Amino acid sequence: MQQIFTAAVGEQRMDSPLGPLSVGQRGEGLGWILPLPENRAAFTSLAPTPFTARACRELMAYFAGRRQRFDLPCNPAGSDFDRRVWQALAKVPFGERVTYGALAAALGQPTAARAVGGAVGRNPLLVVCPCHRVVAKSGLGGFSAGLWRKRWLLRHEGSL
Repeated sequence: MQQIFTAAVGEQRMDSPLGPLSVGQRGEGLGWILPLPENRAAFTSLAPTPFTARACRELMAYFAGRRQRFDLPCNPAGSDFDRRVWQALAKVPFGERVTYGALAAALGQPTAARAVGGAVGRNPLLVVCPCHRVVAKSGLGGFSAGLWRKRWLLRHEGSL
């Protein structure tokens, strides 16, 4: 988790249907949107910025059903491979789902479904980089933010 908060500019906390979220700016873009853990004291709050306020407004519009896409520059911390996977995730349309294998094939690495799954699990941009839209061949698969959140998001988008 520490890598995500490196070079952070600001952070804002918001209530959502997914529970309280931490929305953070990293450099000139969105660095993370993560559920707050039970032990919130473990995280030092940064100052909100106009950018994090804008991100929170876009998220609230999404949760209210008034937004399907986000207009936010993103700058998450991750390896080159992780970032490639997250860029591919961002192209999965609202209301659609894709398998880990299909995402790996779209990246030109059809045998890398497990590696893609690992990168999907490390995605720090909940909702905006729609890792909830990636499912296993035989079911929902996992979700690092909790399967109840994945189910909520898929129902919200009409794909469950």
